[in-house]
Parts: sequence; structure tokens; C-alpha cells
Amino acid sequence: MTMKKINYKIIILGVTLLSLFSCVDSLLDKKPISSFSAESFYRTQDQAKAGVFGIYNGLQSVMHTNFSTWGEGRADNVKIKHAGEPTFLHNNTLTADISSADWTSLYTLVSRANYAIANIPKVFPEGDPTGNQLIGQARALRALAYFYLVRVWGDVPLILEPYTQTGQDLFVSRDNSELVLNQIEEDLKFAAANCVDKFNNTNDRIMFNKGSANGLLTQVYMWRKKYSDAIATADLVLANPLYTLVPNIAAWGKMFSDSYSTESIFEVGYNDTQTNGLRVLYAIGSDARYSPSTRFMATFEPGDLRQSYIYDVTQAEPKAVWKYLGKGVSDQISTPSKQNIILIRLADIMMLKAEALNKAGGSANISNALKLLEPIRMRAGLTPALLTESQAIAMYGSVENAILHERSVELSFEGHRWFDLVRTGKAISTMQPINGLSDTRNLVWPIHISTINKNPNIVQNEFYR
Repeated sequence: MTMKKINYKIIILGVTLLSLFSCVDSLLDKKPISSFSAESFYRTQDQAKAGVFGIYNGLQSVMHTNFSTWGEGRADNVKIKHAGEPTFLHNNTLTADISSADWTSLYTLVSRANYAIANIPKVFPEGDPTGNQLIGQARALRALAYFYLVRVWGDVPLILEPYTQTGQDLFVSRDNSELVLNQIEEDLKFAAANCVDKFNNTNDRIMFNKGSANGLLTQVYMWRKKYSDAIATADLVLANPLYTLVPNIAAWGKMFSDSYSTESIFEVGYNDTQTNGLRVLYAIGSDARYSPSTRFMATFEPGDLRQSYIYDVTQAEPKAVWKYLGKGVSDQISTPSKQNIILIRLADIMMLKAEALNKAGGSANISNALKLLEPIRMRAGLTPALLTESQAIAMYGSVENAILHERSVELSFEGHRWFDLVRTGKAISTMQPINGLSDTRNLVWPIHISTINKNPNIVQNEFYR
């Protein structure tokens, strides 16, 4: 199925499912769904497929700007250009009424996935490969939603069943994040086992297949510090013929502005009618939320070819981030942005494996870790492309810091930086000189006040009480 056909179905589905999911759009404002029957929608195999497309449709809304708000807004690579929520995030003055503290859109995604997972088996024979791969996609999307939930809020309600009966408990409580992460792993393992190897078209970049399930699983393993498991799933991704690094810096720039590159493992798909918030985030004159920080600009090694593709190097204080929107993009034009948002790509997985190898220790592992950086550094025009251990230590203080620096530059503004700082234990040391961050309880977001008010069983995160 082509991307055009998928988007057409998603547009139609957005209307079809509006009433279907209206009662579960807010996790903590749920009503028993006596007013409609979700099961009645899943009567045919085509409807089951449409139900899965509806989850992707929900993902478009979730990631519209949140991928950057959650992944970059509290980190050191961005500079804030105007007042409002971006300032609260960057200054570490989060409150329970900011929009990014609201998890409703993620739980809407979970709800759609739960309906699909529960009802797809009713229209496919037991063990049917097509049915299983659709369930695999739904479970991967549910895992993605929960992975953001635990990284942003910590302990969160784990809901795995659709709400179909009046007797079900509407006032859920928060579950331990480790329990949620266990479920994420289980979902992704199922997806990796049951999703297709490839779709043989652009869907391989915007829908979950085995490679993207293993890519997300690698990110989850690294968050949980399961380094040997991360190496194993990273190896599956690196061996997958669907994925190769784009060959040069021009192709590197087009990877973001044109989408669907061979380096891409999973993107959130957009088009002319289904646009995203990249312009709002990165390039609408003085109203853009973020621009490159002075600190970030100072981290580039001499001759790094990526720099001029990320922002205007001729400006002392660049007004825009060019990376997703294209080199030389005007920051004064408010044209809608239709570029896909890349959430997982090969360079990310290579550097995560490098981290895991370094954590494993030993000269051979450290040497192999630095070799994984070599093609990324070579493409960027850096010399030396292959760092020795002593060079990495001399330049960055440790091999781990060298790898994390490479991630900071290579993956800049893609929604990884804050999560990298948190999972590696460097958030406080990095951000304290910038905004005074000093308490590990402050690493999560507050839970939105509307959620607290609607559900007496939800307790605010400790730092924000």
C-alpha cells in the first residue's frame, strides 16, 4: 500500500473514528462506552486494518510538537526566544498547568491501540500472519506511547484493556515505571516477532516492521541500562538491509527535509494536508520556540559539515533551526511544514550500540565502540574520523562523553537530548549551571492539574506537590 493510499485512509478514518474514540480521548475523564460499540467497528479485516491506521493518525497529533517539547525543551542545545511554556521548561520552572504536562494525547493513542489489540483477533483466524502483524503494529505503537509516558512522568497508569463495560474502574492509579517498562518490552518483542520484514515501499519508514520494532527496543534497553540486550537488538538493526547511512552531507540534509531516506528506521508521516509544528518550533521569525544555544554552537569540532545544515553559521545569533525544514529556509515565512518527523534512525542505533559496548568495557569493546562513530564522523568531514581511546579522552574527558557529544550534534533537535541527559545521569551536572536543576525528583514533569482534579487516585509527582 502506498503512502498516498495510507494517508487517504487515515484522513477518512479521522472522521469515521471521531465518535468511536470521543469517550476515551481523556484517560481520566472516561465514560463507559454504552453510547457506541467499538467492537462493532471491527467486523471485517479491512476495518481492522483501518483501525491500525487510526493509531498512526493519533501519533501524528501526539508528535506534532511534543517530540521536541519533551525531548529538547529542557535541555542545553536550545535557546528560548520568547516567553511562555518554552521559557518555563528551559528555566526549569515547570507548573502543573503547562500544556506539555498533559498526557491525554498519549493515552488517546494507548486507547486506540488497546481497541485494536483486543478486537483484531475477532476478524482473523488464530495465528493468522496478517492479523498478528497488525496486532504487532498496534502493540509497537502502544509501546511507543508508554515509553514517552514513563520518560516524561515516571510512574503512570498502565492500561492494557479497552473500556467496554460500565463496571470497569474509571479512577485508575499510577503503576511503577518498571512494570510499565516490562510491558513495553513485551509489546516490542511481540512486534519484532510478528511484524513484516518489510513493506517494499515507503511504508517501511512510517509503519512498524521488524526493524523499527528492534530499533525502538534498543532505545528502551538503553534507558533501562540493559546493555547486552541493547547490543543484540542493535545488531539486528545494523544487519537489516533496509537501513544504510546516507552517503554524504548533502544527503544528510535531505534526510530531514525530504524524508524517507535509507537511514530512516521510523518516521511519523505527514503530508500537504496533515502538517506538523516544525515551523512553530524552529523557524517562524522571532516567534519560533527554539533556536541553537550559544553553548550548543560552541561544541562543534572544526570543519564539521553538519553545522551549516543545522543553522545559519553566518549569524552570531541564528534565528532558526534549518535541520528539518531545509538549509537556507526563510524564518520569516509561515508556510506549513509537511516533513516527516524522524524518531529512530540508523546513526542513533549505531551510537547507542557504541555506548553499550563502552559500558561493557574492555579494550576490544571500546575500540569497536569508536569504530561505530567513524562513518558518522567521516560523513561530517571530521578529522580524525576514527578516534583512538586516548584521543577521545583528551578531547572529551572520556569515551562515553565523546559518544554523547557525537549524539548531541548528530541528533540535534530530533528529540533525543533531554532523554540522553536523564538516562546517562548527566541532566543535573549539565543543566544546573544553566537553570539550577539540582533535584532528581525534578527530572520528571508535573502531572497536569486537570488530571489531578478529575481523578482522586492520581497523586502529583513529589517535587511538584
